Amino acid sequence: MEIVYVYTKKRAEFGRQCNFTDRSAELHVDIVPDPTLAENFIERNPVDSGIQCVQEMSEHEINTERFETGSRGINHTEGGWPKDVNPQEVEQVSRYRKKVEKDEIYVNTIQQLGSIMEHTIKQNNAIDIYEEYFENLQLDEVEDTPSAKTINVFRDPNEIKRTSTHISWFPDGPRKLAVAYCNLEFQGSSPDTSMDSYIWDVENPNKPEMTLKPVSPLVCLEYNPKDSHVLLGGCYNGQIAYWDVRKGSQPVEMSPIEHSHRDPAYKAIWITSKTGTECFSASSDGQVLWWDIRKMGEPTEKLILDPTKKQDPTKALGAMSLEYESTMPTKFMVGSEQGSVIACNRKAKTPAEKIVAIYPGHLGPVYSLQRNSFFPKNFLSVGDWKARIWSEDIRESSIMWTKQYQSYLTDGCWSPVRPSVFFITKMDGTLDVWDIIFKQNDPTLSLQVCDEPLHSLRVQDQGRLVACGSHTGTTTLLELSDSLYTLQRNEKNLVTAMFERETRREKILDTRHREMKIKERAKSSADGGKEKEEEGGEAALDEEDLYAKAENEFWSIINQEKKNIEKKKEADMDKADPGKQSPIPEDGDQDQGGEN
Repeated sequence: MEIVYVYTKKRAEFGRQCNFTDRSAELHVDIVPDPTLAENFIERNPVDSGIQCVQEMSEHEINTERFETGSRGINHTEGGWPKDVNPQEVEQVSRYRKKVEKDEIYVNTIQQLGSIMEHTIKQNNAIDIYEEYFENLQLDEVEDTPSAKTINVFRDPNEIKRTSTHISWFPDGPRKLAVAYCNLEFQGSSPDTSMDSYIWDVENPNKPEMTLKPVSPLVCLEYNPKDSHVLLGGCYNGQIAYWDVRKGSQPVEMSPIEHSHRDPAYKAIWITSKTGTECFSASSDGQVLWWDIRKMGEPTEKLILDPTKKQDPTKALGAMSLEYESTMPTKFMVGSEQGSVIACNRKAKTPAEKIVAIYPGHLGPVYSLQRNSFFPKNFLSVGDWKARIWSEDIRESSIMWTKQYQSYLTDGCWSPVRPSVFFITKMDGTLDVWDIIFKQNDPTLSLQVCDEPLHSLRVQDQGRLVACGSHTGTTTLLELSDSLYTLQRNEKNLVTAMFERETRREKILDTRHREMKIKERAKSSADGGKEKEEEGGEAALDEEDLYAKAENEFWSIINQEKKNIEKKKEADMDKADPGKQSPIPEDGDQDQGGEN
């Protein structure tokens, strides 16, 4: 049995109960402040302190997973018709319309909508919502510091990384980017390496918008400027292929191997034509081939880059870059592996006449070649450790060039909106922006894009966005500051004057060089009888000897002038102080001292 004992206590033993009532305030005591007590304290100023009247909460951090977006198509069907009416049958549709139009509700509804539509039309006519309020306002010159910021980074999604060998912008605005990926090291890629290239959405770096699946890795990839759905690609095995993004990831058609290049097709460009289907490609096998994508069975035309103009394949120069300007449809230029730039004319009658000129450009392959869109006679070439600006009129040397870089140059191009700005990428991962109006000795902006070599470069047609591809397949999208893509006041005239001045200077130097050559040949021919007998007909001094001789003559004249100035100073000092003891003459100056 459970024993329970209950303890109890009376209410009165707890004390008096508290009762709360509302009543007016009462003054119980009034203490007057004593000013003498303030002397014992120091006044603090300020006496207010800020507090945060919220709950104290601990800080939390978390890395959320990236949300991948994808583009999918939707099929729309026509709705709103009754079940017994087939919208594909014209008779049923017309019969149903007549029935609806006779209804009184239909007439009233149309009248009500008509008044609303009429009011909206009058409102649109009264107010021009597309009016440009500041159309006639002249913009001030942009004076901000040249800079660039990274917007997005597109990485190769495969485990085995490949080089971003070529970049092409979407022709209808900066919305998409096509990037070709390929490992250019000879036999350096493993069998598991992917051959895919991708089309990226500029706003979505997480996942490619579309995958292109060639039979061989793409070395170059180019959008068709007339049809933004079509892309042209040059493969590592030499084949040329084209894609239509509306027909999937597989190429629509490819050139047969027996009629394609024997080396990687390093460059393929669309040609301005009525059909928009013509293109041409170049490779290190020394061939330039023209194609029509409507008939890819064989090239429509062929040119062998033989500098002797005999179309000998064994003497052909391998092509690394191509240049084609739509305003000059018959002309094109080729940058060779040997460092020379070959100017060609497609419409020449014979293959030998198609090679117009050869410019001795660089010490290594010419990786980039592009005409200035504002001044087509001047073009940029990038190779070895320098970038050079050329004029078509001068074949012996370039009219301007950059400084000698420590790192090897890999690509370059002009700005499409500013005639004085061009871009250069290097093996140390930097992008250099040159503005030849601002300064000619150093780049205006040098930006460290990444810690690995940059291999490809492309500027968007509006000149604001620049895409750079790296060795491990990382494509960095940069946005330039306003000063680098806003046309400056009087810029075209300044660049014109600069190019003309440099062209004129090079012409004068070339003329002087030829005169020195002629003089040396004449001198060698006059004195050459004895030399030929003694030395077995040794040739005249070559170009390097001429330069060395001219340099020695120049410095000998300078040293002689310095000696004359020093002698004159000594003579003036002797005249000013006749009592001064003259120094003891050296052996070579004894006769002169005796005469004095």
